[in-house]
Amino acid sequence: MEQGPARRKSPVGALVLLAVAAAALWGSSRMTWVTVASTDGLTEPRTDHLNGGVWFGALTPLALVLLASIAAVLATRGWLRRILGVVIALIAAVAAVPSFALLTNSGKIAERAAKLAELPARAQVGEAMTSVFPAVLALLGALAAFAAGGLLARMPQDTARLSGKYDNPVFRRAAATEQVTKQRDEAGEPGSTQLSERVLWDALDAGTDPTEDAVNSGGRPNDPDAGEPGGRVR
Repeated sequence: MEQGPARRKSPVGALVLLAVAAAALWGSSRMTWVTVASTDGLTEPRTDHLNGGVWFGALTPLALVLLASIAAVLATRGWLRRILGVVIALIAAVAAVPSFALLTNSGKIAERAAKLAELPARAQVGEAMTSVFPAVLALLGALAAFAAGGLLARMPQDTARLSGKYDNPVFRRAAATEQVTKQRDEAGEPGSTQLSERVLWDALDAGTDPTEDAVNSGGRPNDPDAGEPGGRVR
């Protein structure tokens, strides 16, 4: 019963998507997005190959940000992780814009290619050819990052609380003290449970002696026979 929810709350799926997204954006930034052929009438015709890092300067940094976000996901919990998911989704939306524009032939591709290739003012662009695969790869990477951000943003809040309560010594000691107190109140009653060794040590660390009342009274604190001279010790 408890393993199913724990598995659904795990960020492993989001981490895998982030790794795929970072690899896709980085690989796309190394591929040629636009090939521009030009001539200026004075020199030989010129051909420039513009890769993704040149066509969209933020592509490589965004890939590195997504890679770094993997460590950030592991270091955060609760609402911080959910906010991180929203930020990742926004980064994914930004990364998708240039590839979507290229695939739909939006904008002045030839003019932008001439500017990025640093052609002289007298040069004339003969042809600007776009490559579909790098743009599609970047778009898929952006979609993977967006999906990862969505998973993180929708992650339940109680995941961090349960994990933190189990790992935090302060909470463990408080819980151990509560269990020891409860056992004292139920001493001698049918169905009373034995405390684990870890609970006993945590209670001692918190300043609570698990054997205090059990040794001195031999029964419950409210037992009328415990304090009488002829009372039996159970």
